[in-house]
Amino acid sequence: MSLLLHISDPHFGTEQQPVVDALRQLTHELHPDVVVLSGDITQRARSAQFAAARAFCDSLGVPHLLTLPGNHDIPLYNLWARLFDPYGGYRAAFGRELEPELDLDDLLVLCVNTTRPNRHKDGEVSRSQIERVSQRLQKARREQLRVVVTHQPACVMREEDEKDRLHGGHRAVQAWSKAGADLVLGGHIHLPYMTDLCARVKGTERPMFCLQAGTAVSHRVRFNTPNSVNVLRWSAPLAGQPRECKAQRWDFDLADGRFECTHDHELKLAE
Repeated sequence: MSLLLHISDPHFGTEQQPVVDALRQLTHELHPDVVVLSGDITQRARSAQFAAARAFCDSLGVPHLLTLPGNHDIPLYNLWARLFDPYGGYRAAFGRELEPELDLDDLLVLCVNTTRPNRHKDGEVSRSQIERVSQRLQKARREQLRVVVTHQPACVMREEDEKDRLHGGHRAVQAWSKAGADLVLGGHIHLPYMTDLCARVKGTERPMFCLQAGTAVSHRVRFNTPNSVNVLRWSAPLAGQPRECKAQRWDFDLADGRFECTHDHELKLAE
């Protein structure tokens, strides 16, 4: 079995140390094979915030770490950096690759950089990004869980969140579903949820799920939801067995000072 831990929007610079410690403890207990950090790693893209985030990630001791930038990881007040080197701080801490990929025997993870310095907080997925990811998905093997990661949500549940939905997101969902994706992970709005995209995005014919994470460790929680992370558990099916995945949401419990599993979904995946 492979285990993927999905963390989003920690906003280092606004982190709560007890929650940081609890998330580190959870990671050490779960021993995930992969940690995916889907953007807004820092609050204001400052070097000290990136350094704190990098130190936290290093302390997790996981075999594979994949990160991508969020809109908060681009300088807001340093206009020179925003114009001429928007990803300089991010790259100094997490490497030059803005769209990392992970191809394991039973897991394929494709990260898509949906930030645009000229859009401020809005995200966008381009036609070339959609096509690149679709081509990679078409080469995936049956035994691989196929995961696409964006920062801004590809699908929203509430009408008032429509303004924060990824530009081009519905077109991407349709294409990636057809190409064989099983899940798309995201963050940005600090609202955790899981939904079947066939029911949300017209033209999505192959089963595919949207899994959103709340803020992992920041005090900037919203909608009366606690700090939260997601966990995916996947075993490659044998011949003749159905493709199934377990998706869990783990929330921080203030009284116990630890993350606890609060939602547990068995996802029936397409062939």
